[in-house]
This record gives sequence, C-alpha cells and structure tokens, in this order.
Amino acid sequence: MGIKVVKFGGSSVADAIQLKKMRQIVESDPERRYVVVSAPGKRFDKDNKITDLLFMCKAQADHNIPYEQLFQVITDRYSAIAFTLGVTVDLESYFNEIKDNMAAGCSEDYIASRGEFLSAILVSAFLGLDFVDTKDLILFDNKGRMLTEETNKALAEELAKHEYAVLPGFYGSYRDSGEIKVLSRGGSDVTGSLVARAVNADIYENWTDVSGLLMADPRIIKNPKPIDYISYIELRELSYMGASVLHEEAVFPVRLSNIPINIRNTNAPEDPGTIITTENTYNNEKVLSGIAGKKPFTVISIYKNMMNKEIGFVRRALAVLEDQGINFDHIPTGIDSLSVVIESKELEDKLDDVLKSLEQSLHPDEINVTEDIAMIAVVGMGLARTVGVAAKITAALADAGINIRMLNQGTSEINVILGVEAADFEGAIRAIYDAFVE
Repeated sequence: MGIKVVKFGGSSVADAIQLKKMRQIVESDPERRYVVVSAPGKRFDKDNKITDLLFMCKAQADHNIPYEQLFQVITDRYSAIAFTLGVTVDLESYFNEIKDNMAAGCSEDYIASRGEFLSAILVSAFLGLDFVDTKDLILFDNKGRMLTEETNKALAEELAKHEYAVLPGFYGSYRDSGEIKVLSRGGSDVTGSLVARAVNADIYENWTDVSGLLMADPRIIKNPKPIDYISYIELRELSYMGASVLHEEAVFPVRLSNIPINIRNTNAPEDPGTIITTENTYNNEKVLSGIAGKKPFTVISIYKNMMNKEIGFVRRALAVLEDQGINFDHIPTGIDSLSVVIESKELEDKLDDVLKSLEQSLHPDEINVTEDIAMIAVVGMGLARTVGVAAKITAALADAGINIRMLNQGTSEINVILGVEAADFEGAIRAIYDAFVE
C-alpha cells in the first residue's frame, strides 16, 4: 500500500461541517495515512482565526489586561465542534494547562502553537487515529534555523511506530532547550512537506479552499484558467511574486525526495486540483504557466561613468543594503548604470540613510529614485523555447497604452520580469493574460 500525506488548512477545519468533509476525504482512501492539520480558520468573512485570537490573548496578558473572556471564545469554539461531532475528548484539561502557562508568562510561540495542538487533539479523536505531537520532532537550532536532517530522522523514527496518525502543523521546538518554536504564517504547509519526506510518501496532498493554482489572480482576471501541472521551479517563481496558495518554503522538503504535491479543494474533492512535480512540464502547446506580481517597489538607479571598470562596485552597493538589513529583489545593470529593485516596505524610513551611504561608498555621478513600481513575472517552461515572447508582451502592453519601466528575462529562461507603474498593475496583467491565454 502506498502512502499519502494530507494537510488540511484552516478553512478545512474551521467547524464541524468542514471536519465532516475532511473525514470523508481521509476515509475514502486508505493510503491517506498521515494527516496534518492547521488551527481552525475563519467560518465567514468577519470571523476570527483561532491563531489570531490566541495572539490577542497573549498581548492582553502581557499588558495586564483581562483576557479571560477572549480565551472563553476560543474554548467555546473547540467545545462546540467536539459537541456537534459527538467526540469525547478531555479538552478542559488542555484549556486549563494553557491558561496556567499563560499566567506563568509563557512565550508567544507557545500560545500561537496551541491552535494547531488543540485542532490535532480534536481531529485525532474524531478520526480515531493516533495523535503525534510535532514538538520534539521538528527541530531548530538556537538561532531559529531548522535542523533539516535531524528533523527528518526524528519524524521518520516516530512515524514508523504509527500506521496512521494526526499531527499538528506550524510548530516544533528548539533542540537544546525544548522551548516551542513556530514557523512563519502558513507553516502547516511546511509541516506536511516535512512529514511527506520523512515517510517517503508517494504524494503530498494539500487540502485548502481552492481547486488548485490559477494562471492569474482571480481578483484581477475573471475566471482565470486553472493550472493542471506545474514544476517546482515554476511554482517558486510564482510564489515569490505573490501567488500565495502554498507556503513557498513547503516546496523544498518534498523536492529533495521528488515527491509531487497535489493542491486540492476540501469543498470540491472531485476536482483534480494542481499537481506540482520536479519534472519539466513543457509541451508544444503550453508556453505560459502563470502570471503573478506584487507592488509597490522602489527602484534606486545609480549612474557612474566607467562603472564596469571599477572592481567591487556592485559588491559595495549591496553591502550598503546589507548594513541596513534590506533585502533586494532584482539588480538589472548596464555598462555605466546599476538599478536595485527593492520592496518599498523594506525601505520604510531607511531611504535617506541608504542614499547617503551609497553616495559615500560609490561616489556616483547621479542617483535617481523611482517609487510606486509594480513588478510582474510571466512564468513558464515554454518561454525559453518559444520565439517572440518578449515581443508579444511588449506589443500587448503597448496596445493597452502601458509603458514598461523595466524588462528582464531571468537566467533560468523560464520567466520574464517586467516593471510598470503601480497604477498600471492590474491592466498590465490583463493585457498579458489576454495575449497568451485568451
């Protein structure tokens, strides 16, 4: 029998109705042996995620503000789910333990992790499967860096003892101290990926509230076409530029073991979703896999005569950003010019200091700053093998009356990156999508 690891996101475990759907999915295939769950998410637009409520409780406790009423909202929600499902589990003891730890001044990471912990306790009882805590299995060093191989070994050894199990996502612990450490938001995707690698799964199914990836943002393109198959490298490019169905760090553990990911919809389990694989998905008919973008960016353009002859020029420019703790996204260059593309939020109040440091370090002839730029990535394996892609993009934008501020094809040749005015962002995506898809 094969092994499937299945992860259910917050919307899939939000209430009893969703959990019943989840059980049907798990029980419909005996190969779905390891279930990773998130904390309950929103049930409706103005609802709160459990994790957000837990963060609020901790903030109130730290400021000596009564939090008992807010904590009661959390406990009532879990109790209501258990009652509706007819599950007998001693949630009250866990609630009391959390309250005691909060009163004792526990860490924010501990409180944040309890949403997934309680969710997994409840789901394991509902499904009748073993509960396996990830606390001492997903390990970090003292600097918060995941110990990938130690984690893989710990998970593999523990899960070998369980034919079927439910695990909480989102957290592990520091190896030396045992203190709980959470991953970034969406980290349950990463947990599922780690589990899939540890048990050498045939496939990692990630169940959410959408039927896979779409070729463009549905808030911009009406009814964009779904992506049936996509490679890990293409997904990485799209995720980086804003396509956020899957936590971008979730790709790496399964990629190491060539395990495909299947993005599925809990509310439409009959939909095949999107398969993400290590294979090159190029075919003669498929040029474009997807379009994604984000804004705003700031472009710092540096001009200096004979720049290309000055050894270390780029290194010194990037050292200024490093000293300020600023990440950059792109660095297009010319013979006598260098542009650094940075997400505007990275600069915040640092722009003046950065410009001053660049002047002192580089002695440029001129520095220009352009703000409110949107960056768009056109991604697909077929781009590298198709003549006229850049021409098609520029023609589409010209017909739409949109000026291109920057155009660059990545060294992997599977993406074309372009910059436009932030005001033209949505229009540019529509024009490119129509040119390649419609």
